Amino acid sequence: MKIEPVVLEGDFVRLEPLDFAHLEDLCEVGLDEELWEVIPTQITNLDEMRNYIESALDDQKRGTSMPFATILKSTNKAIGSTRFGNISTNDKRVEIGWTWVAKHWQRTTVNTEAKLLMLTHAFESWNCNRVELKTDFLNQKSRNAILRLGATQEGIFRQHIVCQNGRVRDTVYFSIIKSEWEVIKKSLIKKLGFDKI
Repeated sequence: MKIEPVVLEGDFVRLEPLDFAHLEDLCEVGLDEELWEVIPTQITNLDEMRNYIESALDDQKRGTSMPFATILKSTNKAIGSTRFGNISTNDKRVEIGWTWVAKHWQRTTVNTEAKLLMLTHAFESWNCNRVELKTDFLNQKSRNAILRLGATQEGIFRQHIVCQNGRVRDTVYFSIIKSEWEVIKKSLIKKLGFDKI
């Protein structure tokens, strides 16, 4: 697994390495309190968004994360962020998460294509054995979206994370493994109406 910043290009979105150049766009769409209701970190102003980016880039320097800005190709603006995290090169395992998208673009092709791009990179470029996804037990929208990808729910980590607001979160874990990837890939391509990727 060669962990280095990369651009993942689709028809609707481009995932490009997260940078402070994305700060203004991300603030424009990402300071909506509803976006952060069931996410451990709360982002309500420019300084908190700057800290969010800085923290992601610090994790990238440590080799445990590869964060992206989600760029809507039709406008060339960032409409959210996502990342590979908890990277384990020895185990050929990675997590896809820290994903948020502006409300207007939720439940559209944006997240489906972004996940297709990331899963393709994980399984076909990095040759991963396993990709993990997780979300708050209370985040039913996210749980449903992960299941729609074709991931398998593995279990619930009870009292797993203390959120910034003090709430103790139960976390639902999902995974996709290498032997499932080809079937899931075909399904995602079909959902997007593509012939191939």
